[in-house]
Amino acid sequence: MSETAAPEHTIPVFDLREQARQPDEFARCLGRAYRQWGFVGVQQHGVPDAVIEHALDAAEALFALPAATKLQYAGSPGGARGYTPFAREVAKGAAVHDLKEFWHVGRELAAPRYAQLQPNIWPQEQPAFRAAALTLYAELERVGQQLLQALARYLDLPADWFAARTDQGNSILRVLHYPPLPDEPPAGSLRAAAHEDINLITLLVGSRQSGLEIQSRQGDWVPVSLLPGTIVVNIGDILQRLTNGLLPSTTHRVVNPTGPAARVSRYSVPFFLHPNPDMDLSVLPQCVSADNPQRYAPITAHEFLQERLREIGLL
Repeated sequence: MSETAAPEHTIPVFDLREQARQPDEFARCLGRAYRQWGFVGVQQHGVPDAVIEHALDAAEALFALPAATKLQYAGSPGGARGYTPFAREVAKGAAVHDLKEFWHVGRELAAPRYAQLQPNIWPQEQPAFRAAALTLYAELERVGQQLLQALARYLDLPADWFAARTDQGNSILRVLHYPPLPDEPPAGSLRAAAHEDINLITLLVGSRQSGLEIQSRQGDWVPVSLLPGTIVVNIGDILQRLTNGLLPSTTHRVVNPTGPAARVSRYSVPFFLHPNPDMDLSVLPQCVSADNPQRYAPITAHEFLQERLREIGLL
């Protein structure tokens, strides 16, 4: 089995059906691609196009609500659930805030084991949003778990190693809106400044507009087109810690469009797959060697999340 890449998106693209046909070879190729790029595309994943389109339509309707209405749903600690206003989040180390607003949806559980799993906040003015968001949440979590099985194989772990460590993870569906750019954006501001994700892996669907760029190992910025039927999946900082840097959390950004595109909103929906809050993020011993000594101190998933939320201005 081999992954494919095309000039317009550059990152390797995988057919997820191959995981069932050739699990070991799929895991080997996936791990190799992540070591080079930190990002891959996944096709034939089973998420219906209609589910994604419904979620993007629901996002457009949600963010069209008046600012005062949306603000009624803000204020969740750390922005964990509900609405986060425009220009609130700042990338780690950045001098200016991102040009975006977003809404967070978490998992819904009747009896969560962890106090950190806050209840969802739903907009009464857009009742269709709940079903659209939860349906996409479930689909992306399913795909994410399949990819974690492959990564477990690549790391010489049991295929189900991540399952019990993520079954009540604080995973987040972030419904994102990048409004039309102001005539004079703040100097140096981007729709999303260069950053790395916090979590294990991120699955991104949408957008209907371009703008995503990833930084290559050579330091170049590479545009990534979100092709129809493709989910872009990248490694986050937590998985980078677990693997002692073997699987890298790659820097990426969303750049400001120019011309007529600058007057158009951009919507996208990343799913941040997190471990359970009490998961020990100590480096896996098989990822430590004389050539790659241990880089990270032990910490729990919740402690690490809190640390990063403070760094990006949400706590």
